[in-house]
Amino acid sequence: MSARFDILATPIAGLHVLQRKPLGDSRGYLERLFCMDELHALIPGKRIEQINRTLTSGRGTVRGLHFQHPPHAETKFVHCLRGEVFDVAVDLRRDSPTFLRWHAEVLSAENHRTFVIPEGFAHGFQALADDCELLYFHTAAYCREAEGGLHVQDPRLAIHWPLPVAGLSPRDAAHPLLVDGFQGIET
Repeated sequence: MSARFDILATPIAGLHVLQRKPLGDSRGYLERLFCMDELHALIPGKRIEQINRTLTSGRGTVRGLHFQHPPHAETKFVHCLRGEVFDVAVDLRRDSPTFLRWHAEVLSAENHRTFVIPEGFAHGFQALADDCELLYFHTAAYCREAEGGLHVQDPRLAIHWPLPVAGLSPRDAAHPLLVDGFQGIET
């Protein structure tokens, strides 16, 4: 059987995009969202521990930038099931040559892409349409004590959000700006 995913590199080492390959006919299609046999190299020694779904109702709304501190760090597989989002990953790995660099992908139901965000990255997205629905596969369960966040409008990150930032939750609006001496995350 042929591979159901193309694993695409991004400009940041360890950060990948999956191009899913739906099998379709006149009735519609079947699409594989995850397969350990094909994707084990992206999460060596790990497995999917939690699956979450979000619905973001308003265009322009930004969620994030979230991450989990070790030992609760996680890899996320982010799928857009409805709508379209500008999905962002920020490299927080302490010794990475791309430390504090960000990369974004547009995810939609139509483009059949999954953003694979490894441990040591912050993640957030902006809804480019109303009623965006995302499905996340995580390699670790959420742990409130391990959560961290960065402010989506931090000038040191200089993320170029395609729309004016709107709809921040009180928690996301309160995320701090980076301070001098921020060491990142040990991975």
